[in-house]
Amino acid sequence: MRNYNVFYLSFRLLLIGFFSMLLSQSCFREKHSDGPYFGNGFHNGWADQQSIVIWTRLTRNPEMNLTGQTFIPLTPEQRHYLDSLGNGDSIHLAQIPDSLTLADMEGACPGANGEVKLIYYPLVDPDEMKETAWEKIDQEKNYTKQWRLEELTANTRYHVEIFARKNARAGISDTTAGTFITPPHKETIDEIRFCIVTGHDFNRRDDPVNGHKIYPSMLATVPDFYVHTGDIEYYDKLNPWAMTEELMRFKWDRLFALPFQRQFFSEVTTYFIKDDHDLLRNDVYAGMHYGTVSFERGVEIFDQEQFPYNPEPYKTIRWGKDLQIWLVEGRNFRSPNSDPDGPDKTIWGQKQKEWLFRTIESSDATFKLIITPTPILGPDRENKHDNHSNLNFTHEGDEIRNFVNRQENVFLCTGDRHWQYVTHREGTNLWEFSCGPGSDEHAGGWSQSDLRPEHRFLRVQGGFLAGKVTRVEEKALLIFQHCDVEGKVVHEEHFEVPL
Repeated sequence: MRNYNVFYLSFRLLLIGFFSMLLSQSCFREKHSDGPYFGNGFHNGWADQQSIVIWTRLTRNPEMNLTGQTFIPLTPEQRHYLDSLGNGDSIHLAQIPDSLTLADMEGACPGANGEVKLIYYPLVDPDEMKETAWEKIDQEKNYTKQWRLEELTANTRYHVEIFARKNARAGISDTTAGTFITPPHKETIDEIRFCIVTGHDFNRRDDPVNGHKIYPSMLATVPDFYVHTGDIEYYDKLNPWAMTEELMRFKWDRLFALPFQRQFFSEVTTYFIKDDHDLLRNDVYAGMHYGTVSFERGVEIFDQEQFPYNPEPYKTIRWGKDLQIWLVEGRNFRSPNSDPDGPDKTIWGQKQKEWLFRTIESSDATFKLIITPTPILGPDRENKHDNHSNLNFTHEGDEIRNFVNRQENVFLCTGDRHWQYVTHREGTNLWEFSCGPGSDEHAGGWSQSDLRPEHRFLRVQGGFLAGKVTRVEEKALLIFQHCDVEGKVVHEEHFEVPL
C-alpha cells in the first residue's frame, strides 16, 4: 500500500483531472453560476474493508464569506444569563449586529436546496464505476446528504465524484471529487501510516485564509488514515457562542469550508470521534443543556447530521496483519462527573467496555491502538474531573489500566489535552501518546517546566501525532512521531516485535 500511495500522491491531480474530464463529457456537465455548490466539499467516515460512509452538503455559495462581519463579544455575565435564559432570539440578537443575519457574518457558508448524486470506482479501474440516483438533500439536517457504500474491495483506493443540481430540470451546477482507501485484510503485510489530531477551532486557526497548517503537513506524510479525537470545533467559545442549533451549524459550516481541511478530507480515509466541546459544552454529560440545546440533541447533531453516521458510535478496524485500531466513544454513555466514584460510575458504559476488552483479547494484530477522546494515564490537572486520569473516575480508570497492562503491544492514543506528551509508567505495559492541539495558539493548560517522572516527552505546543507500522529485518516495527504544525518531527518512539 505504501508504494501505491506515494505513486498516488505524485499523480493524484493528473488522474483525478483526467477521469473527471471523461465523466464530465459523459454527464454533459454544465456549470451554472447560481448554484447550488459544494462549499464544504465532502468527507468520509467509518471505513472498513467492505464499506465507508460519504458525507456532503450543498451551499448557496462556492466559498465561505471570509470578509463577513464580526460577532458582538459577550461578557461572562451576558453568557451566563443567555445560557440560563435559553431563548434563541435573545442569544442571536446579543451576538449578531442589527439588520444583519448569520449569512452576513465572518465565515458564513449558508446551505442551499438541491439534488445530488455520487459516482465511485477503483482508481485503477474506471470500468467498475457505480452511480447512485439523484436524491434531494435533507434540508432538516442542514442541507446534508450521506451514502453508505457497500461491497467495496479491501486495500483499494477509490475515486469519488459528487454532482449537484437545483432540480431535475436544471443542469449540473457543481462537482466535488477526491479519493479514499479501504483498509487491507488482516492477512495483508503492508506498511501503514496514520495521523491523529485533536483540538481545532476556527478562531484559533494559524492560516487565516486557509485553515490549520497541520493539514498540508499531514498530507505530505501520505497517511493511509486519519483520526480526529474530538473537540473538532468549540461551541462554548467566542464568536459566536453557539447556544442554538443554528449557531452550532454555523460553526461546522465555516470550519469545513476552510480550504486546507476541505482538500485533506477529499483525499484521506478519515475517522471522527466527538468530545465535550463539539457535543454541547465543557465537561458535558446527559441531562445538561447549553442555551436552547439539550445533550440529546447535541448527540444527534454530531452523530447523525454533521458527521458520517454509524449505528454504534464506536468501532474497531483492522489495518492489515500488524495493526488494529479501536475508536472509543466517551460522551454518550457516561455518568455525571459529580456522581460518587465506584463500580457503577462510567465513561465508556458497560456494553462498550465489554466489547473493547473482548475484541482486544481476541485480536491477533501485532500492534493494537486504543484511540480515545480523553486521557487514561495523563497526568492531568487537579482541577479536571471528566476523564480516566482524574481522581473522580479512578475506579473505571484502574479497571482499564489493569486490563491494558495485562496485554502485549497495546498503546493508548488520546486527544483532549492541549499539549503533546508521551507517558510511560515504568515497569508496566502502559503507554499513552497525546497528539496535542491543532495550532500553537490552541496550546496551553500545562507548564513546560512541569516534567513528571512518567513523562518521556512533553511539549506545550500544537501539532499532530504521526504513526507508521512496517516490517524491517524480520521484525514488526511501530513508530510514533510527534510533529509540529509544519510537520517537523520533534519526538519519536520505536516499538518492535520479533517475527
